[in-house]
Amino acid sequence: MTTETFEFQVEARQLLQLMIHSVYSNKDVFLRELVSNASDALDKLRLEKLRDDSLDADVSDLHIELDIDKEARTLTVRDNGIGMSYDEVGQLIGTIANSGTAAFLEELREAKDAAGAEGLIGQFGVGFYSGFMAADEVTLVTRRAGEGQGTRWTSRGEATYTLERVDDAPQGTSVTLHLKPADPENQLHDYTSEWTIREIVKRYSDFITWPIRMVPEAKDGEGAPEPETLNSMKALWARSRDEVSDDEYHELYKHISHDWREPLETIRLQAEGTFEYQALLFVPSHAPHDLFTRDFKRGVQLYVKRVFIMDDCEALLPPYLRFVKGVVDAQDLSLNVSREILQQDRHIRMMQRRLTKKVLSTVKEFLAKDADRYRTFWREFGTALKEGLVTDSENRDAILAVSSFATTHSDDEPTTLAQYVERMKDGQDDIWFITGESRQSIENSPHMEAFRDKGIEVLLLTDAVDEVWVDAVGAYEGKKLRSVTKGEIDLDGEGGEKAGEEREKQAEEYAGLLGWMREQLDEDIKEVRLSTRLTVSPACVVSDAHDLTPALENMYRAMGQEVPRTKRILELNPGHPLVKGLHEAYAASEDRTALAESAELLHTLAVLAEGGQPKDPARFVRLVSDRLERTL
Repeated sequence: MTTETFEFQVEARQLLQLMIHSVYSNKDVFLRELVSNASDALDKLRLEKLRDDSLDADVSDLHIELDIDKEARTLTVRDNGIGMSYDEVGQLIGTIANSGTAAFLEELREAKDAAGAEGLIGQFGVGFYSGFMAADEVTLVTRRAGEGQGTRWTSRGEATYTLERVDDAPQGTSVTLHLKPADPENQLHDYTSEWTIREIVKRYSDFITWPIRMVPEAKDGEGAPEPETLNSMKALWARSRDEVSDDEYHELYKHISHDWREPLETIRLQAEGTFEYQALLFVPSHAPHDLFTRDFKRGVQLYVKRVFIMDDCEALLPPYLRFVKGVVDAQDLSLNVSREILQQDRHIRMMQRRLTKKVLSTVKEFLAKDADRYRTFWREFGTALKEGLVTDSENRDAILAVSSFATTHSDDEPTTLAQYVERMKDGQDDIWFITGESRQSIENSPHMEAFRDKGIEVLLLTDAVDEVWVDAVGAYEGKKLRSVTKGEIDLDGEGGEKAGEEREKQAEEYAGLLGWMREQLDEDIKEVRLSTRLTVSPACVVSDAHDLTPALENMYRAMGQEVPRTKRILELNPGHPLVKGLHEAYAASEDRTALAESAELLHTLAVLAEGGQPKDPARFVRLVSDRLERTL
């Protein structure tokens, strides 16, 4: 048959060189990757055959076979699964066009260590290329189930590969590695050793549900040996807890998630009754690098009666638990299901409710019994979990109970709302919070001055989702959640002395200045008033109690939603020398042209103090420069 030679894409060549020379610290995992690919091919064939009885494919003895040839120094991983067509080989193996190569390379360059880089391999679907770490040449022979002609792919992992149509290929795929010499110093073992292969399969692939067979070497005086099955094949989620070691659970997690680290927690769940299912879920110990990207693959694996149905079944867990990995094996679902059908299936909805509550109760146990694990969980996944406060009203109380936040009470330890309420001062009716980009910026905000002086604790919220969930939640145990940057604030009613008469007198005294400034700044503000929240700064801008904050306005605009610009309120500190001077100048002068510029500067300074931007930066710079020039 005609053999065609192709060049790898530039990115694919770079990837191959990285894989061969610098990515994996433990080169044994190439066999794990190839066995995992073979297992996926068997799962896909079984499912395809169930959906299409007319498919011309043999499913009577689906298995994975390992074949060692010591003389030729080759290792072959063979399966009789779904196989690939000629075009699929070119697309999936030849070019890695669908494997996110560019993104993978960028992540690889940014990885801080070899172990971190190793964890990226499976996420981009390029595990097949790990074979080049152990081999000088790789030959792949494959035939798609139902087709009459096969394909041979060959490459030395350099600039080119060849493709050839073949007539005698069996159903499935075989990958033959022409092995490099053993090099123990570089963790390159002798993969023609039966003991080495057995140990790798036991360590990485014992839970694979298909038999992994190998014909052992014949002993002198004995006939040809029978193939041996190297793995137990028993699904871990179907075995009792005392039959499975933590290491076995961890290896299953690594296989499912392509994460090289151990999970933070393993969660088992078995439901019996009218609808039976088993679940084995894992909470990772580190957030995936792409957790907050649009393309993040969420969901757990779905099986029906041990038959693989789909990866990343999104319907089984809500989006805010997208970091959870695992397996769900149901007994009574139809095998011929689609993602659209699953969204509507009442059994799936029932499982989602139960699985969600189980994960949240596990986090609650962390909080109550294991501070270190809770701290790790919240650091890695707290931002994602808080999304549920907005989207999942059914479990909002449970999520709120396990949420914690930075506060002014401690520089290091976050606090739960229950702990905040316990520490509230006598007479304090509200839970106070402030949102912003960083703890440092919001702690130094002018809005915090009165709260700091009176010793009132404030939640410091710095995640984008915090702008949304506080409005969705509204209150906790009857205590209203209130922003220190919105509405009028009277802290004297929360532990201080009342000064109502003095405020009324000041309001009358400053009425002229306030009204005049309101007219001068009409384009930007809707009111000027005296402040009860400022003790040090001369001015601040605040939102009305029910207005959107600037950060929330910007968030909606970034999502493409048109939001009308909201005018805000300028508050002045009557005890500040600058405000007093402004008031005296207003009272003493009829020509207030220069004074109008001072009012504009005061407003812009208040905007800058909360992290905003001047409406006209060039004009602001000119006004400040003029003022500085006059002082010299």
